[in-house]
Amino acid sequence: MSKVKIGDRYFGDGEPCYIVGEIGINHNGDTALAMGLIALAASSGCNAVKFQKRTVDVVYTPEELAKPRENPFGPTNGDLKRGLEFGQSQYEQINSFCESTGIAWFASCWDEASVDFIDQFPVPCYKIASASLTDDELLRYTRAKAKDRPIILSCGMSTEAQVDHAVEVLGRENLILLHSVSTYPAFYNELNLRTIQTMHKRYGLPVGYSGHETGLASSVAAVALGACLVERHITLDRSMWGTDHAASLGPNGINQLVKDIRLVETSMGDGVKQLIDREIPNMKKLRRKG
Repeated sequence: MSKVKIGDRYFGDGEPCYIVGEIGINHNGDTALAMGLIALAASSGCNAVKFQKRTVDVVYTPEELAKPRENPFGPTNGDLKRGLEFGQSQYEQINSFCESTGIAWFASCWDEASVDFIDQFPVPCYKIASASLTDDELLRYTRAKAKDRPIILSCGMSTEAQVDHAVEVLGRENLILLHSVSTYPAFYNELNLRTIQTMHKRYGLPVGYSGHETGLASSVAAVALGACLVERHITLDRSMWGTDHAASLGPNGINQLVKDIRLVETSMGDGVKQLIDREIPNMKKLRRKG
């Protein structure tokens, strides 16, 4: 499996897991809340935060936007989608705050105009959401914009054949795949973590994990199974309004996840069975023969 460089560091075989705090739309349209989430990710030891960028009138049909949906921004689904969408001034604040905090940021872009928008900022990579995996035009457009920057492709709600096709469209250079199950929250019996190893073997690419479960154990297990990147939604309060908060990790959760991942990495070793020095006194004391 090749290594991939995001910003100033490599990850892949033999490298520490790259941990991403997925903010997505958990900022609830509030820049102050977004800054709080960035600060949480940075203080917990995450390597990066991720947002979502959409051109609302392109991604959603007029019928979908007109559907009744009571929310803090108005009575329709369109009011909600527009209220949650950050624009130029908000992303300038995000970029400035991340630079001052020392954490990387990037975004999943759901349409070509959003790719252009994010491209004005010094993001170290691009993300393609599971929902966009079958959008060949968007995949090609993102690859052209990314140039030598890596692309992270989430593979939720997709068949193996669809992932095969997306990999063919994007090309294997500077590509990271994320195993994911697109249910919110995901049930543990849906996660199928062994798919991480299957994807390693099938594509010969770095493979990570984007989790939507409520707990920590499975995301830590993903690292033990070879995930080179772990992405989890984060929130300041899981009871806040919004569709993703309940499937997100609060401050205690993301702090513990980062600690547990680093402990697992320390524990993995090189796989060579050997007698270690600290065992020798116990061996002499406890072993009767040999």
